[in-house]
Amino acid sequence: MKLQYLGHSCFKVESEGYEIILDPYEPGSVPGLGELNVEADLCLCSHGHGDHNGTGGVKIREGEKASPFVIEKVESWHDDQGGTLRGSNTIHILCAEGRKVVHMGDVGCLPEEGQMEALSGADVLLIPVGGFYTAEIEIIRQIVERTAPKVVVPMHYRSEQSGFPVLKTCEEYLSCCKDVIRYDTDTLIVDQETAPQTAVLLQHMAC
Repeated sequence: MKLQYLGHSCFKVESEGYEIILDPYEPGSVPGLGELNVEADLCLCSHGHGDHNGTGGVKIREGEKASPFVIEKVESWHDDQGGTLRGSNTIHILCAEGRKVVHMGDVGCLPEEGQMEALSGADVLLIPVGGFYTAEIEIIRQIVERTAPKVVVPMHYRSEQSGFPVLKTCEEYLSCCKDVIRYDTDTLIVDQETAPQTAVLLQHMAC
C-alpha cells in the first residue's frame, strides 16, 4: 500500500492501482499551499470546511474499476463540545491488502470507547497535531496510546512554508515521540517490513 502526502490533511492512498484522495483542500484555503490538481478513483472528505472539502481539485476517473478497499466511517466531533462549535467529523478507516489505514480528519475530542476499538490496531494512523481547530496535543497523544497504531503520520500543522498561523508546529508534537523518521519524500510504502515509527513526510507546496 502506498501513501502520498499532498499537504495539510490531504493524502492519496493507493492499493492495487486504485487511488483514494482524502480531505483535499480548496484553492487558497490553506496558506502556502498551491492548487490541487490530482486524479483518483474516489474522494473522501471528513467534513465540509474548505480546507478538507476541495473536491473540485480532484478529477474522478471514469469507469467502474473494482476497489480493493473496505471502507468504514466513524462519526465524531470537530470540537470538544458535541459539535456545537465546528460540527461533525468523519473518521475514515481504509482496509486493503490485510492492512488498515485510519484518517482522523479534524477530530476535536477523544473518541468514545466503542469508537476507540474500531480505530485500534491500525497499520497507519493519519492524525492532526496542530491543535486549535482540532484536539490539542495531549488528547492526540491519548488517542495514539490507546489505539496503538504501528505507524503514526502527523498532519494538519504549521510549517515554515504553509499552514494556519494559529496551529502548532509538527515539532511540538514530535518532542515526546519515539522512533521518529523524517523522510525526504512525500510518499510512504507500507508493507510487512515497515517498522513502527512516527513518519514525518514532506508535503507538496503545489500539486
